[in-house]
Amino acid sequence: MNNGQREHYRDILIKKLAALLGIAEDTVSSLNRGDGTFPDPIDRALNESNRTIELRKRDRERKLIKKIQKAIKRTEDGSYGICEVCDEEITKDRLEVRPETTLCISCKEEQEQVEKQFGL
Repeated sequence: MNNGQREHYRDILIKKLAALLGIAEDTVSSLNRGDGTFPDPIDRALNESNRTIELRKRDRERKLIKKIQKAIKRTEDGSYGICEVCDEEITKDRLEVRPETTLCISCKEEQEQVEKQFGL
């Protein structure tokens, strides 16, 4: 992968990171706004359920943020776009769809088969 391509993916990763950080900031603000008092128990339960779902989504995004930050570092050290299992180059199509990936499609499929087989 040449420097221009690496810079292209770095830009994509930085934009994706900025968007996720913005969502996280909005979530914190919205969670801090409400006073959480509801006269109706059903409304309270619905609010708690929505809050739990929102926090789960943010936790997944937190993990994605870490992956993106690591991918940005890989663009800087030159290891970006190389599968960490087989050391083959990850296809450009895969990197366009999932720029934070660390596995080529073959290794990812193999990993998913193992997870499916063992229920991981």
